Amino acid sequence: MTDSSHSQERSKISPAHRSLWRAIYWVSFPFGIIVFVLPIYGRDLGASALEIGGFFSAAAIIPVVIRPILGPSLDRWGRRPFILLGLLSHVFAMLVFSFADTVLLLTIARLIQGLGTAFLWLTALTIVADIARETGRGHDFGFVDEAANRGAIVGTITGFVLIAILTSMGVRWETTWSVLFGAFSLIAGIGFWIGLKGIPETKPLASPEEVDKRPISMQLIYLMVIIFLTGASASMVWPMLMIFLQDTIGAEIWGLALAYLPAALLGAFLPSRLGKIADRLGRKIPMIGGLIVGAIASVLIPSLRSLIGLTIVWTIESLGWMTAMPAERAFVADIAGRDVRGTNYGLYTFAYFLGAVIGPLAGGWLYDSVGPSSPFYLNAGVLLLGAVLVAILLRESRTKIAPEVALP
Repeated sequence: MTDSSHSQERSKISPAHRSLWRAIYWVSFPFGIIVFVLPIYGRDLGASALEIGGFFSAAAIIPVVIRPILGPSLDRWGRRPFILLGLLSHVFAMLVFSFADTVLLLTIARLIQGLGTAFLWLTALTIVADIARETGRGHDFGFVDEAANRGAIVGTITGFVLIAILTSMGVRWETTWSVLFGAFSLIAGIGFWIGLKGIPETKPLASPEEVDKRPISMQLIYLMVIIFLTGASASMVWPMLMIFLQDTIGAEIWGLALAYLPAALLGAFLPSRLGKIADRLGRKIPMIGGLIVGAIASVLIPSLRSLIGLTIVWTIESLGWMTAMPAERAFVADIAGRDVRGTNYGLYTFAYFLGAVIGPLAGGWLYDSVGPSSPFYLNAGVLLLGAVLVAILLRESRTKIAPEVALP
């Protein structure tokens, strides 16, 4: 891509979108490293596989409870108060993490983090739907994903460097944990300050002729069913993956982090570019492709016996999800009336987080009771089923990109 096309692409991003990007970037610092250290720290505190799955379910319980209510609230009272509450909740969550030295406190911290997630991401998706051009929604949703991914990768690298320094100095793991998440609370505070100063209200003005009297369409219901199934399945394997790789190949946390680095780097720069696929080819093709790639990766994981193989599988899987997620979010915007976008995204994300509550608990039970490989094989089957349902049930309802407004 030329310098001029880069400049054109940047010019399409509004100041509100850029402020949202920066706020999400800063609060996302712990998002990557927590996937690695939470299961391991939890095991050190005596948590079982089921309890470790519970840490991940805890972060999804609050979104499940409040998002069906929160969505209509966004449509009634606006976006700005809720995005600020989401950013601030992440600050408090990191503070509680910094003091957590029991399984109970870790669970409470995850509940608070879930509250922040409920407010932050639902509102962020609604804001993007408000300000994005219909023919560029895939790109714009991917742009916000990049903020979270870049923050997570910078936070992960910084966090592991800090852990290495403190460990080499003989600092106890409990103290290292407290320092790490104390730092993350300060960094999240930067994100809150940016949001406070830079994110305006984006709720469209009410227009009687544009109000959708039927905000819950059959297309949304079909999508919710698909998201619930695939979300439960995908969230089932992530908490168990760290434990499985430690048990089968004896991988240390540093090796796992390095194996995930290529996928994380791609996630920091490609989602907005891969989102253009949905703008050019439609929403269904990227969604189906992402689910199929995820299923293939899940089948391969139990046979992995090296970190090199893990790196390859993780990278390919991540490319699939990075292509699918902007398309999925743009599909919701396509079928939602402008005055009920919050309601539609509330229900869409409710379905995902309902699955995310059930999935980790099911994964922990399967891992302990059936066998370490069982969650991964079940996940592959469910993701393939999801791809079939997308192909059969969902209908495109978007405006085609016109040549004169096509993205570079």
